[in-house]
Amino acid sequence: MNYLINFVDYMANYVLGVPAIMIALVSMIGLIAQKKSLPDILSGTMKSAMGYLILSTGAGILVSCMIPLGGIMNEVFGFQGFFPNDESIIAAVMGTYGKVAVLSMVVCFIVNLIVARFTKFKYVYLTGHMLLFINMLVCVLIEVQLGITSTWQIVLLSGLISGIYCPLAIALCQKYTDKVTNNAGVGLAHSSCLQAFIGGWIGERFGDPSKSTEDLKLPKWASIFRDATLATGITMFLVFLVVAFIAPKDYILEQVGEQGRFMWAVMNGLNFGAGITILLSGVRMLIAEIVPAFKGFADKIVPNAKPGLDCPIVMPYAPTAWLLGFLISFPIGIICTLISAGPLSVQYVLIAGVIPHFFGSGPAAVYGNATGGVKGAVIASIVSSLILSFGIQLLIPLTGSVCIGTGLTWGESDFGVWGTLLGYIFKGISSIF
Repeated sequence: MNYLINFVDYMANYVLGVPAIMIALVSMIGLIAQKKSLPDILSGTMKSAMGYLILSTGAGILVSCMIPLGGIMNEVFGFQGFFPNDESIIAAVMGTYGKVAVLSMVVCFIVNLIVARFTKFKYVYLTGHMLLFINMLVCVLIEVQLGITSTWQIVLLSGLISGIYCPLAIALCQKYTDKVTNNAGVGLAHSSCLQAFIGGWIGERFGDPSKSTEDLKLPKWASIFRDATLATGITMFLVFLVVAFIAPKDYILEQVGEQGRFMWAVMNGLNFGAGITILLSGVRMLIAEIVPAFKGFADKIVPNAKPGLDCPIVMPYAPTAWLLGFLISFPIGIICTLISAGPLSVQYVLIAGVIPHFFGSGPAAVYGNATGGVKGAVIASIVSSLILSFGIQLLIPLTGSVCIGTGLTWGESDFGVWGTLLGYIFKGISSIF
């Protein structure tokens, strides 16, 4: 029995828990199923993994630029609250819930395949780190709200719930994903699916898709903003520059060191632009390899299924909308934080997190733009920011000491809305029985 547990644990940690490996395996199985030649199998398998790793490297650069920005904003406004960051909360509770969460991931993936095989929801969730975040939250809610402590009971229940949720989350916004990607044959597998859906829904009703953010008429001097790398690099340089000069002098000088505030802003802007370029390159390689390969996997195991991939897959289709979404959403998030701490005096103040607003409201704006142009992107960004700002506040008390004891919490809309709903369902069941 111990050998089986160790094997499952290894698979969860080093196969399913490593997105690049999981995607490479799916690609390899698909290419083998299509009876491709050995060189084609090796090429497709390696490029799928490399595409994801390139994407992840770009995303990592963006995150490394944003983390200090969030800390500086906290220092500027001078109060403590809950910081929304998936990686941080997972690291904080990994010692307590890590084993059940990774085992739950295995069950989750199997259930996802069964749902995709036998229902109309033919989507397979391949964003490995999000699978960990989802299963970790469900495991926490099961133990805290239902009072279940048995490892295998938590694993099986969490895996079942998460495995059903994953294809449904992709399906929720697939209508709009197809529109965004021009029917590229992929789904969105990220904890911003709800924001993406709402963005697409809002755009349909309040905007005009013919007036795209990507077609905005800019003066000649601003033509460089047509280039996603330059646009994001320059914009984020200005953001870092403003933040550097409004932060307390002693604090910011400690953060930037001898390079000074201006050069700190310059380097962060350049790094951010480089990160975007790397990320977009990875997205293009990943989609070019995984979609044809996944067809072979789907035809044999889950006929007609689509792969669900991480949110950066939609950035190349409307990079201006993505950036606009962040620039609208984050300031609103700061205002919501100040309102929560001041006039509302809420018990659990959520500090506006740069990363959730970038990777949550960015996709929302892309989807809003696809169905409603500039107007759709703007309204989607505003609504997305409000969901991020207040949805997570409701989740915090449902996790017991996990969030309250660490000052950390999960960061995106799906956790805040669906996680809160699930937590209250568990709480209701517990009160009855």
